[in-house]
Amino acid sequence: MSILTFPTQKIGDLTITAVSDGYLHASFDFLANIDPADASRMQENAGIKDHTSIHINCYLVRGGGRRVLIDTGAGGFKQWGGRLKTNLLLAGIQPFEIDAILLTHAHPDHVGGLMDASGAAVFPNAELVAHHREVAFWQDDGNLSRAPERARGNFLVARQAFDGYRDRLRTFEGGKVLPGITAMPLPGHTAGHTGYRLESGGQNLLVWGDIVHFPQIQVPRPEVSIAFDQDAYLAAETRKRLLDLASSERLLIAGMHLGELGFAQVERRGASYRVAYEMAAPD
Repeated sequence: MSILTFPTQKIGDLTITAVSDGYLHASFDFLANIDPADASRMQENAGIKDHTSIHINCYLVRGGGRRVLIDTGAGGFKQWGGRLKTNLLLAGIQPFEIDAILLTHAHPDHVGGLMDASGAAVFPNAELVAHHREVAFWQDDGNLSRAPERARGNFLVARQAFDGYRDRLRTFEGGKVLPGITAMPLPGHTAGHTGYRLESGGQNLLVWGDIVHFPQIQVPRPEVSIAFDQDAYLAAETRKRLLDLASSERLLIAGMHLGELGFAQVERRGASYRVAYEMAAPD
């Protein structure tokens, strides 16, 4: 199967491909600042049949002789996702060919695919790259002791991932992390939640991580937060700022929960915003 079977965009000399890891589900009871019935109605109006389904994207970046992954999906944690490795193989990519993995953050649906069921690293030759605040947060025993019971498993998954790549773990504060890829702090969702701005040949794309989980709800209503946000107010402020930036600059956006098409632009409609999905680049 050709790699262009998957949603793909060209940014100068870089080729960016959305590789699906599958789905997770989250009840609308996890959302704040919206009635669950309203949330369901918005999903229905957008043509989404499975209202509480959240798609999980990972992004493969090829260029300059490198193969880079941005996030690795859930890896089957809580029966979420788990399709990344299979889809990479269908795209013609073997795990040992991945040179670097950039993390937007270390929630299980982003780092679960780093380790297999036996606890071995799935990507044996990849450098793991993450914001230093993100690594520090999940490795802090005080944060673990204060975490609600439902979130403690998240710490175990993150720690296993960091430990599995400890000899190849690189942390950053900001700035350029790889040629053509610059880290962009997007605070609120987690301590070190980070987007990655890709630039080549005068073109730009922003991988914005978990700015939204339900794009058809949270883009037009950015005040709607989700229980996964560590700081719901800050996450909403970051979302509003980024929607303004993306619409003003007409930035091409990629997001881990943006949907199966993988790429979109944000269009301003008066005082509101909407998602306009992009079609894959031609062969």
